[in-house]
Amino acid sequence: MNSRRNFLKNVALTAGAATLLPLQQSTAGILDSTAWANEGLEDLKSVTVSGKVSVQGKGIANVVVSDGYSVVKTDAGGRYTFQSAFQSSFVFLSLPSGYVIERQANGSAALYQKINKQKNTSTHHFDLQLAKESDHTHHFIVWADPQIQKEEEADLLLSETVPDTIETIKSLKSSHVFGVGCGDLIWDQHQLSSKYNQAVQQTNIPFFQVFGNHDADLEQRSDEKSTTTFSGMYGPQYYSFNRGLVHYIVLNDVFFIGKDKEYIGYVTENQLTWLEKDLQFVPKGSTVVVFQHIPSFTRHFERHPEEKSLGAMVSNRKYLYKLLEPYRAHLMSGHTHFNENVILSENLYEHCHGTVCGAWWSGPICQDGTPSGYGVYHVEGNDISWYYKGTGLSKDTQFRVYRKGEHPDYPTNWSVNIWNWDEQWKAVWLEDGVEKGALVRIRTKDPLSIQLHEGPKLPVKRKWVEPDLTDHLFLFNPSEQAKEITVVVTDRFGNRYTEVIT
Repeated sequence: MNSRRNFLKNVALTAGAATLLPLQQSTAGILDSTAWANEGLEDLKSVTVSGKVSVQGKGIANVVVSDGYSVVKTDAGGRYTFQSAFQSSFVFLSLPSGYVIERQANGSAALYQKINKQKNTSTHHFDLQLAKESDHTHHFIVWADPQIQKEEEADLLLSETVPDTIETIKSLKSSHVFGVGCGDLIWDQHQLSSKYNQAVQQTNIPFFQVFGNHDADLEQRSDEKSTTTFSGMYGPQYYSFNRGLVHYIVLNDVFFIGKDKEYIGYVTENQLTWLEKDLQFVPKGSTVVVFQHIPSFTRHFERHPEEKSLGAMVSNRKYLYKLLEPYRAHLMSGHTHFNENVILSENLYEHCHGTVCGAWWSGPICQDGTPSGYGVYHVEGNDISWYYKGTGLSKDTQFRVYRKGEHPDYPTNWSVNIWNWDEQWKAVWLEDGVEKGALVRIRTKDPLSIQLHEGPKLPVKRKWVEPDLTDHLFLFNPSEQAKEITVVVTDRFGNRYTEVIT
């Protein structure tokens, strides 16, 4: 495989609570995947699920509780009951705003309990803790594709990504920060999950985990069984929760077709039906954020019209969009190893994140030139703002300038890669203090990616990695007499980023 185009073309072939639990139950027993890795027909049983959601023993009304099929609200006394679906393994909360996100021992959010299929009834009480401060203002961090395959890569996650993330969290100066592992937490090597969990624990914030194609049990006979190990550690594959005025949703859009490692981007009917029920309790017009691994949409195939793949985008995305139509929705994903923002409509925005591992831990950047890193989001009421944080870089580093002669395809021009760009950004250049005009956007490869990735011998670690076309690279052409060149980039929120080159 000698190009990124071939990689994405074949991407579908390369698969690759504690305090919320009743005191009498063992967290280890509920979260131990090995205890139920070989579930069979005896677990395909419907039982009556009931319990109480409370704070300091007092019931909380109108909390949404689900098993992934039924979606109900607690009554005035905080109690709920329903008949579980025979496929259900968990009962989980759509955690209401204003309450603490409890963590499991592995650092991930603990909003669920395992349904006991050995009896005809299964009781599950959830005792919540009120947050000390309002979560009307809060933040979250998106790690896309840590994708560790080797111990040395796990060590890089721990020694580079984690300290950088911790410093970012400190800079936010907020008591309400959570993280999202946006899929491909590991790269088929489940023995490295403990290292990923260690990284999550060290951030000291709760993480919500998204299922990715490389988190799957590849030897299972069906899509339904492919999440056994993942669910053993992190619980349900799809669920929701609330922070402030925002409703958050996690989906599993990786569907294995039971042939080798092949999968497609697809949201199952079970999830769509559950989501339709879940959203009935969310006021129309409010902000909804959806986390999934495979992007619902990317312009990759506009850049490469010769390619076809069912594993790079969500095939039935229009039905997801229809459910989200009444809301201000943001879709968050990873998977592609490039950074791309797409304004799908006035109220629908797609964020496809550059990855924690960059180009599969082969160097400091993704194939489109985006630095290895993660997304940082600030939520104020219904409004969301964001920036991309390159690992080891200042948050003010939002673009990279290349001088004349550095881009082999445009040797007479200067070029600029603005990796988190969208249509509402502005970028101009000045010559000796005089503004000369806007940068001209083109579709091309990033010069540093060409230098680090192009050809059959590069990069040394993953020789199949190649530079990829991007839509966030710009050109300009200063005069030979210029003594000082300034590039000024303004993001959609009015933040100005400047670089001066003498």
